[in-house]
Amino acid sequence: MASADPADYRAVWMKKPVLRRVYQGWYRRMANSCRPGRSLEIGGGSGNLKSFAPDVVSTDVMMAPWLDAVCDAHRLPFDDASFDNIVMFDVLHHLQRPALFFNEALRVLRIGGRIVMMEPAITPFSRFFYDRFHVEPVDMGEDPLASGPLNTARDPFDSNQAIPTLLFGGAARLAVFEKAFPGLSVDRVEHTALFAYPLTGGFQAWCLLPTWLAGPLTALESVLAPLLGRLMAFRMLVVVSSNGRIDMPGQEDVSPR
Repeated sequence: MASADPADYRAVWMKKPVLRRVYQGWYRRMANSCRPGRSLEIGGGSGNLKSFAPDVVSTDVMMAPWLDAVCDAHRLPFDDASFDNIVMFDVLHHLQRPALFFNEALRVLRIGGRIVMMEPAITPFSRFFYDRFHVEPVDMGEDPLASGPLNTARDPFDSNQAIPTLLFGGAARLAVFEKAFPGLSVDRVEHTALFAYPLTGGFQAWCLLPTWLAGPLTALESVLAPLLGRLMAFRMLVVVSSNGRIDMPGQEDVSPR
């Protein structure tokens, strides 16, 4: 996948009011899922979260005027126990070594802190569209907790949309995650985004959803999601809490120094 300039996303964001309408509902849900205090946004991209959560340090792998710092999620340049929340929108499925990130999250979060993520959900319905109409791949055979050194030549925008589902899609996968990271517990996984999001076209130029219909349609989704989410949701909201850092054998930090 080619590198994406945050400015390009911001330009599309400003031109598509219906996209802003849908995404703003997600940002509000993410902000409401945070505990009070200081938040670190990873993958700040087009710089939208600050409108909903004011005490935010916004970062990305590429600098932009509306961001506060450049950093890599695999090695965060922040002190231990310096944040109450880590917030990520469409970031986890781009990470080369998610296990390195979760160890870093344990380090920089205060006890009781939260990781709040909005990510693609791979369901029978959404996979049909992701496979055919989305440029990012879906590989359900990948090991999301694979260890090993980082490939520094890899484009940071390369991705696998299956990663969040492989980590948090069902009780068995949640158990594997919590065993791998005893200092973290999964508080909530919510499947959302049934109709409105795919109709907006995302950050593509096209759109099939009138702005006026976005509100009623997302309200209907909130009623239907508990019933239909695991069959057709395009997104998942994941909230993970820190219980304190526990170093695990075999979880060696192999990120570049």
